[in-house]
Amino acid sequence: MNRGVRTVFFLAGGAGLAVLIWLAIAQLPAFGQARHLYRDLAVPAALSRAAANVVASVNFDQRALDTMVEETILLGSVTGVMALLRPAIEEREYHAPGRATALDATRLVGYLMLPVTIALGVDTVVHGHLTPGGGFQGGVVLAAGLHLLYITGSFRALDRLRPVNVFDIGEALGAAAFVGIGLGGLIFAGAFFTNFLPTGTLGNLFSSGSVVLLNVAVGVEVACGMTVLLAQFLAQEITVAKRGDNT
Repeated sequence: MNRGVRTVFFLAGGAGLAVLIWLAIAQLPAFGQARHLYRDLAVPAALSRAAANVVASVNFDQRALDTMVEETILLGSVTGVMALLRPAIEEREYHAPGRATALDATRLVGYLMLPVTIALGVDTVVHGHLTPGGGFQGGVVLAAGLHLLYITGSFRALDRLRPVNVFDIGEALGAAAFVGIGLGGLIFAGAFFTNFLPTGTLGNLFSSGSVVLLNVAVGVEVACGMTVLLAQFLAQEITVAKRGDNT
C-alpha cells in the first residue's frame, strides 16, 4: 500500500470520526443549566448502595467495566515499560563505588515522612468509598511513599522494602481480584460487575457492597504497578550503563 492510498484511508477514517464526535457533542446538554441527567441518576444510585462517595460509586459500581479497562491499560503500560527498560545487549547493571550521600536534614525528613505517607495512602484506599480519594489516588501515594527512601539515599533499604518481583505479582493479583469480583456479580446476580454484596449502612466502613472491595483491589494494583514503574526508571538511571563505561 503506497503513501497515497494510506492518505485516502486516513482522511476517510478521520472524516467519519469527526462526524461521530460532532454528533456526540451536539447531543450534550447545554452548559450551566440546572437539570443534569447524569447527576440525577448517579446520586440516587450511590445512596441506594450506601456509598457516601458518589465518585467511587460511579467508578466501581455504575461504570465498573470502564474502570476495569483503565486498570488493564495501567497493567499493560507497566508491562511495556518493563520490556523497554530491561538492560539491552550493549548495557549492563553496575553499582557505582562512590555515591554522594543526602543531607542529614533530607534524610531526617524522608524517614519521618515515610510512615506518614504510607498511613495516608492506606487511609485513602480503605476509605475511598466514604471520602474523596480511592484506590487510584491512594495507590499512587503508597508507591510514592515507599520511594521516599530514594530521597534519603538508602538504596539498599529501598531494594529490601520493595522487591520488584513481589510487587509485580501483587499488581497481577490486584487486577485479577478486580475481575474476580466482577465475575462474582455475574454468578450471584446475573450480570458482570453487579453489586451483589450487602450494602450495609451509609457512612460505615463496611458499606457500599462490592464497591469497597473493588476499590481496595484497584489500590493494590495501582500501588504495586506504580512501584514497579518507579523501580524500573530508577534502575535505568542508577544501575544501568553501557558496557565498558566505568563512569
